[in-house]
Amino acid sequence: MKTKLLSFFLCILLFSTAFSTATAIQQKPSQKDSQDHAFLNDASFDRLITILLKIGHYPSMSACIIKNTTVVWSKGYGLYDIAQQKQATNQTIYVGASITKTITSTALMQLYEQEFFGLDDDINMYLPFNLRNPNFSNDPITIRMILSHSSSLSPDPLSYHWFNCSQPPPIPWYPSPWLEEYLRPGGAYYSPQIWDTKHHPGEHMQYANINFDLAAYLVQLFSGQPFHEYCNDHIFTPLQMTHTSFRLQDLLIDDIAVPYLYQNRTYEKLPYYQLLHYPIGGLMTTVDDLSHFLIAHMNNGVYNGTRILQNETVALMHTIQPPGNMYYNFHYGLGWMIIKKPIEKNVYIGHSGDIPGLHTRMYMDQSENSGIICFFNSDRSTYIKKFISIIIQHLLFLKIEYLS
Repeated sequence: MKTKLLSFFLCILLFSTAFSTATAIQQKPSQKDSQDHAFLNDASFDRLITILLKIGHYPSMSACIIKNTTVVWSKGYGLYDIAQQKQATNQTIYVGASITKTITSTALMQLYEQEFFGLDDDINMYLPFNLRNPNFSNDPITIRMILSHSSSLSPDPLSYHWFNCSQPPPIPWYPSPWLEEYLRPGGAYYSPQIWDTKHHPGEHMQYANINFDLAAYLVQLFSGQPFHEYCNDHIFTPLQMTHTSFRLQDLLIDDIAVPYLYQNRTYEKLPYYQLLHYPIGGLMTTVDDLSHFLIAHMNNGVYNGTRILQNETVALMHTIQPPGNMYYNFHYGLGWMIIKKPIEKNVYIGHSGDIPGLHTRMYMDQSENSGIICFFNSDRSTYIKKFISIIIQHLLFLKIEYLS
């Protein structure tokens, strides 16, 4: 109990420091400002991050900072494999969790640019089975609704199957015929709880992973390629993401962060695993590789002279979509979270993610043309852990000012 109270009060102190610093460096810091906020210099910053990781029970973190179109800082902290004493770097591979949804939406929007579909088309124009909320059977479900979590699909019930530890994609029964059996009344995996009973399609935003299973299925239907191959050909290879895949067998296992759960004051090692629903959370990548993708989205669709999306498409993806209501503390664009808090002037666009043993954050601040990525090899299973990851995100944005 004493340890928990001490951790809590230390977090409050650290948060207060970060908040006061954020207020003080609204403008580019002067020499005096830099002296006042010396905790942002490399040595002090490293000590602070190390303390926060210990409080949050995160064995390791890899992070990078982007300004304009350049990575201006990157580093690893702690051990990504405790037993083997392996030090994290910017080249350590982590499972990206729900950051994956930004990849999936980008893939589908590339096909939108090729006029395979319209955002407000009924998805039944393209699926080989009929998709309707049985509670509102006359209401069409559009592709825009799928990408913006407003389709009236509900947060996934317990019957939603996550893990597939042995078989990499392509998986013969995913996404088809699994999706039809999960979504169609009377299907082998169907449960009425998957559908909202109060809100019509397009009326309410609620985060449901299954939307992006559907988005990935559309990518396969339009392109004629398995989803993982499409992403490799049209996103990973053009962006020089050479240590990125949806398949463990494509990567060096020794470079992949071990997922850990912190329980009973000890770290429990989980086995390396692959997700059945890999288009919604199974991306495996490094902060260095993912920075190429984030830079493209910060730079009107272009990374290092290579365009993956048109400027207008990027802007649309980063725009709050109807109905525009907030889910917890964020709005949603097309595959991207949009965080607008009343007490802050900044708008953060990106995504975070959690799966057992891993937590990830990737956000950009459009007003400053800056961005951060940070990966942790433990999940946000407690209030303290959630709080620590948010503090670290804010500290990374503060360090951008110090580096300027």
